[in-house]
Amino acid sequence: MKPLQFVKTALLAAVLALAGCTAPALRGTGDLGVVIERASGTVQIVDTTQLKSIATVPGLGDLSHASLVYSRDGRYAYVFGRDGGLSKVDLLKGVVERRIIQAGNSIGGAVSQDGSLIAAQNYAPGGVKVFRADTLELLADVPAEYGAQGQRSKVVGLADAPGNRFVWSLFDAGEIWVGDFSDPRAPRIDKYRNAGREPYDGMITPDGRYYLAGLFGEDGMAMLDMWHPEKGLRRILDGYGKGQEKLPVYKMPHLRGWAVAGKYAYVPAIGRHEVLVVDTETWKEAGRIAVAGQPVFVMARPDGRQVWVNFAFPDNGSVQVIDVETRSIVKRLEPGRAVLHMEFTPRGESVWISARDDNRVVVYDTASFAQRVVLPAAAPSGIFFTTRAGRTGF
Repeated sequence: MKPLQFVKTALLAAVLALAGCTAPALRGTGDLGVVIERASGTVQIVDTTQLKSIATVPGLGDLSHASLVYSRDGRYAYVFGRDGGLSKVDLLKGVVERRIIQAGNSIGGAVSQDGSLIAAQNYAPGGVKVFRADTLELLADVPAEYGAQGQRSKVVGLADAPGNRFVWSLFDAGEIWVGDFSDPRAPRIDKYRNAGREPYDGMITPDGRYYLAGLFGEDGMAMLDMWHPEKGLRRILDGYGKGQEKLPVYKMPHLRGWAVAGKYAYVPAIGRHEVLVVDTETWKEAGRIAVAGQPVFVMARPDGRQVWVNFAFPDNGSVQVIDVETRSIVKRLEPGRAVLHMEFTPRGESVWISARDDNRVVVYDTASFAQRVVLPAAAPSGIFFTTRAGRTGF
């Protein structure tokens, strides 16, 4: 080797060696997730392969009842705080990239099919706001006005639908609205009235076809076929508790596409110690499963073989597992006091469960039900894995 060539090679090797010492390790986001720490206004970024927390991100405001959605590349989490804060968190850097206060009281949001839009559903002032995903610039403000006096309703059950549409329910008005945001600055809003009394939450099936709103003010659910919205709303499970006294409801149940396993949907019965089984081909009741308390989350494991259920007070220290073949309880677990949420790993070999009052997250093997690890967390509530980025209704 000639002297000059030797010097160039040595310099290149030195630069590469230096770069190797200082550059952050490359990694994907497919096995990352976020745990909400509601008491401290922080989130933990967790690694579901290594079973550990890798960063804590502060400065997210009031995170009571916080939820989030992911960018389609799984790098950014859009966190909706109860104080109306909308924060864009970079999972790879462990920082808040942007944060705005977009309302006085927010209850969650959704991301559009193409990932370009973030929608927030608000209690106060009631309505839906839509933002650019990259900059959080406000593009549309849709007030949830109803009635002759123009009252504003709390908005619940916001979900993304194919075609850059969002669908949501008006709790006070008993209506379901569908917004087409193909032109986000001039959205088209279709309103479906007489959905039923007090829709409390909504879900869209994983294929994006059916939107269902659970009703708090009466027994039953309202359903809209997104392939044929011109047919209007349909009532299902009408009067499922007819003739029976409803128990006091201490915590409102939650609905999302996780309730569907195979051809059946498993939904909580309001004010009852039951999970209702619904045939998604006929949308008629196919059975009931007695459980330990009033269900809050009824979530199918990704392969649909099991359904996991947690409960409202006073049974909120327990989780029960339903085998969908036999529709029987096959396991009862006690992860800790005040179990608030559950989240399955992408293929469902583990489930992460938050126990708020014991300040911990417990990870279970879903086949053996053995405890895999316990992670400390400050009053943890929602757990959200990046798997959601590629799923409709999450």
